[in-house]
Amino acid sequence: MCGIVGLFLKKDDLRPRLGDLLSDMLITMTDRGPDSAGIAIYGDSGAGLKMTIQSDTPDTTFAGLGDDLAAALGRPVSMRVVDTHAVLSLPEGSEAAAQAFMAARGIRVMGTGESMEIYKEIGLPKDVAARFGLRSMGGSHGIGHTRMATESAVTTLGAHPFSTDTDQCLVHNGSLSNHNAMRRVLTRKGFAPKTENDTEVAACYISSRLAEGANLGEALEGTLTDLDGFFTFVVGTRDGFGVVRDPVACKPAVMAETEDYVAFGSEYRALANLPGIETARVWEPEPATVYFWER
Repeated sequence: MCGIVGLFLKKDDLRPRLGDLLSDMLITMTDRGPDSAGIAIYGDSGAGLKMTIQSDTPDTTFAGLGDDLAAALGRPVSMRVVDTHAVLSLPEGSEAAAQAFMAARGIRVMGTGESMEIYKEIGLPKDVAARFGLRSMGGSHGIGHTRMATESAVTTLGAHPFSTDTDQCLVHNGSLSNHNAMRRVLTRKGFAPKTENDTEVAACYISSRLAEGANLGEALEGTLTDLDGFFTFVVGTRDGFGVVRDPVACKPAVMAETEDYVAFGSEYRALANLPGIETARVWEPEPATVYFWER
């Protein structure tokens, strides 16, 4: 099952409403994935880099963490706690040191980017959205996912989106049959997945292709030949989002476009309450075809 939603705003008028609109879309997909949910929001860029982290014990784990990291880096760090997550604003050039600091303390890094923040947890989508205050978040675009676990356990790290590169993340509906073989290939290339989830394999695959010089469109096209199974991938980047379905396209998907936005949903009902949907161009994305929109 699983449900995917995505919303890309062409104009700035709707930016303050992005989180509110995505919340409704995400909650509508609850029966496609009631065990966990996640969202990636692309908002305003900071002076440096944002790092979203997560802990099952935030009260103790996050206490004094910002000061400790600043001392380790020798440079100022700001920290904003959002339930079980926190967003750190890091100085330029400090990502590797910050990653090592988090690894040493056993703290999970959800993603890094100039504008991307990722929030994901176990629970019903409406509860996850409420915990993180998703409705109050603004931005230019975002993607979300409701999960019904099939190939791995119900855990925070097993929830989507998966981020394996700066300002880039991926959500997935479907199942990959060759993810174990691809996992070994990616590990040899230095892009080892950290979880058992086959979706992270797809995210690592795209990152590896980008590192080899492919653009995002070429990386998405590569999934059609190198990844075996049935899938719909939605990928978020700093500047936009892309969609690709496997050649059979057995997982449901629908898109809508107006002068103001492009929207994606696993089912039309996820889009039904968007402003101006009654005049939108609505279509089912073609199999084995890459779609991409950028600001």
